[in-house]
Amino acid sequence: MELTEPTAWSADRLELGEGARWVDDRLVLVDLLAGRLLTTDGDGPAPLVELRRLDVPLGAVAPVDGHPGEWLAVAGTGVARLTADGGQRAVADLEGGNTEPARMNDAVADPHGRFWAGSMTYAGTPGGGSLYRIDPGAAPVPVVTGLTIANGPAFDCAGTTMYLADTPRGHVDRFTVDAGTGALGDRTPFLRLDPAEGAPDGMTVDAEDHLWVALWGGSAVRRYRPDGTLDREIRLPAAQPTSVCFGGPGLRRLFVTTASYGLPDPGPFDGALLAVDVPVAGRPAAPVAAGWAGHA
Repeated sequence: MELTEPTAWSADRLELGEGARWVDDRLVLVDLLAGRLLTTDGDGPAPLVELRRLDVPLGAVAPVDGHPGEWLAVAGTGVARLTADGGQRAVADLEGGNTEPARMNDAVADPHGRFWAGSMTYAGTPGGGSLYRIDPGAAPVPVVTGLTIANGPAFDCAGTTMYLADTPRGHVDRFTVDAGTGALGDRTPFLRLDPAEGAPDGMTVDAEDHLWVALWGGSAVRRYRPDGTLDREIRLPAAQPTSVCFGGPGLRRLFVTTASYGLPDPGPFDGALLAVDVPVAGRPAAPVAAGWAGHA
């Protein structure tokens, strides 16, 4: 089947759908505040299947290389390893010492197996969020502080460029990344969006190293060229797109999670998982290094 228009991929409606990732020929996503890890395939619309349910908010997961069914997850105030037998083991508490109530928000593995995890306060306090990097066998390191709500990051194919969104500010910044060490270099503004356009939320980079951005409050996803100019926009029937990834046939099916959270009168597609086919291919989710996971 070919999807020429954004299509609801299941009848499920989520409070805060997030964290869309393509892993082992299937889509995984979360209902963040409910702590639910969900999955479906890319062939046709079907009910979402619950893989795990945690008793804390679940922001996003990354697969563990060489360990099918295992995930590294940002959960509650830190990072946890979700094992294939249904177990859960705390790895690091990153925000438990925050002076305000806080939680983890988004996370991703880069092409070199490092795990990058962002946070926020529940009140969305300016400067209350951070981005952490976890290298194989090493303790977590805060690498970007002073954020409000960290979303992303997203990496280019080589893992030498990182995009990071601070959603309430409408900012996406670009960083250079040392492929060998993960150290961040130059930080430059990439996008500065007007509130009327929506706020940058989840992001992904396609096979041509263009950045796709879900626009919370903007009812759209956009594709930006590496020079920051707008390439295309896809309008959506949901007000609050939250994350975006590629999967399905040829990795040319664009999946978009959305949220009904905070809407006084949600429409029929608010909170839906949406899908539409596009001409350009994406990439599956990168795994975290198995060597790192062994030190968890």
